[in-house]
Amino acid sequence: MTQTTLTRIQYQPHPDAGRVLTAGALAFLDELHTRFDARRRELLKARQERQQQLDAGELPDFLPDTAHIRAADWKIAPLPADLLDRRVEITGPVDRKMVINALNSGARVFMADFEDANSPTWANCIEGQVNLMDAVRRTIALEQGGKSYRLNDTTATLLVRPRGLHLEEKHATLGGEVLSGSLFDFGLYAYHNAQERTTQGTGLYFYIPKLESHLEARWWNDVFTFTEETLGLTRGTIRATVLIETILAAFEMDEILYELREHSAGLNCGRWDYIFSFIKKFRSRHDKILPDRAVVTMATPMMQNYSKLAIQTCHRRGAPAIGGMSAFIPVKNDEAANERAFAQVQADKEREATNGHDGTWVAHPGMVALATEVFDRLMPGPNQIDSGKQADLKITAADLLTPPEGHITEGGVNTNVDVSIQYIAAWLEGRGAVPIHNLMEDAATAEISRAQLWQWAHHEQRTDEGTPITPEGLTRLIDAHAARLKAEQPGREDRISEAATLLKRLVTQEQFEDFLTLPGYQHLA
Repeated sequence: MTQTTLTRIQYQPHPDAGRVLTAGALAFLDELHTRFDARRRELLKARQERQQQLDAGELPDFLPDTAHIRAADWKIAPLPADLLDRRVEITGPVDRKMVINALNSGARVFMADFEDANSPTWANCIEGQVNLMDAVRRTIALEQGGKSYRLNDTTATLLVRPRGLHLEEKHATLGGEVLSGSLFDFGLYAYHNAQERTTQGTGLYFYIPKLESHLEARWWNDVFTFTEETLGLTRGTIRATVLIETILAAFEMDEILYELREHSAGLNCGRWDYIFSFIKKFRSRHDKILPDRAVVTMATPMMQNYSKLAIQTCHRRGAPAIGGMSAFIPVKNDEAANERAFAQVQADKEREATNGHDGTWVAHPGMVALATEVFDRLMPGPNQIDSGKQADLKITAADLLTPPEGHITEGGVNTNVDVSIQYIAAWLEGRGAVPIHNLMEDAATAEISRAQLWQWAHHEQRTDEGTPITPEGLTRLIDAHAARLKAEQPGREDRISEAATLLKRLVTQEQFEDFLTLPGYQHLA
């Protein structure tokens, strides 16, 4: 690692480090770490204590201590003009080509992702900050494959998703402590782009992932307030949309909006992490076993209830409720499969718009026009906040906690193994968003696949065909898939072996690993 004489932070070298890790930026990261990292660690400890309660048999419910917040009449601060219409949002990693194409895609919003769609190599994280700095200043350009990439005159509104509270930045340390990935990603983007954004008449807009409680939202709100004061920004310049992608956060949506009310830009239904969270939090319960991943769709009652509760909660508070990601992407060279993919996305977006969502996510520029047509047709105004949809909804804890019915099949087991190996191998190579079997897989979707394998094996499930799912059987199956993939993808043998070894550990060990990216991160450069 290297160290400048102007900061206590040490960091590994990179060609763009001088542009990103300036003395001022490092001093700001130092302040963020010093003020907020101890509380972050306390919040992570509280997550573990809550998990122990769930393992002991408790079930989540709406909090009695905050009933007064749910009952009171309050709203978030008025939305800025460029966050009023978010009918289609595209998401993707922070590589240069993706940033340009997503901003040019025709979507209203681009969520530039340092989290689930990004493999957090040091190069990806530093170069991602450079790409966003250039995008904000409209100087971003790329020459690749004989093509030139530049920004159009009209581009999507930029939102940035930093890493979750559990993730750290091992390539930068202060006093021997690694920096928080959340504070690293947030702090650098805020420091380098605050003045430029305010000069342009907009703000610093973020997506906040993986929250499990309103106390975590309070931590982020304090980070935002400190940042505004330190950088000389008007209160509310920073706005954050919180992803409701954990089962525990679903019971605290009002409270999360309340904690962030000066800085809130609404909530989003992060469906894939939500499904993963359901498996993870109820890991010890035999009555919470999910069927094949393909069966757990937004059409199931559990997922519909969660989505509609988000709409009701947000609209009551004057906040947008953004829908989630359909993982289907355009299929080349197979017209029938391509038509099925587009039909799946259209049905998903029509469901969201009809229910009352104010926007939705897509994973590929090729799906932007389809999603836009649906929301243009079903949502003629900029949003549906005042529509009254879901206003009379009554959702109980049981409505959120009853798993969907369905089967565990041989095909489902094999798909989970195949997707897990392929995704982990790509992630270890530095790619965080990967098309696999005509779906865009990211860390969240891969988490479902590996978590289901652990759940099924440790609860001694059988497939519909009668095969017992055991750690030993999964080990053999992983080896077989790895051998096949090595034959199909020559040149990647070492990565596939590394991914298979990690997957075997994740699905056979007695202790459930909270995030596959935690042990995986130790393998990244």
